[in-house]
Amino acid sequence: MIVIAAAIIGAFLGWRRAGKLGGTWRDRAQYAAGFGIAFALLGLFATVILDRTM
Repeated sequence: MIVIAAAIIGAFLGWRRAGKLGGTWRDRAQYAAGFGIAFALLGLFATVILDRTM
């Protein structure tokens, strides 16, 4: 669940960031994909760490 939530939050933040920089919808989509993947990867590491410590 952490991975999915992190991916959605990352995509939202990426979309907003590209919008603030004046990007088109293509720029926003690319930022959303990049941030979504990055946040999902961080969420995956967080999930593994939490699973191993519990």
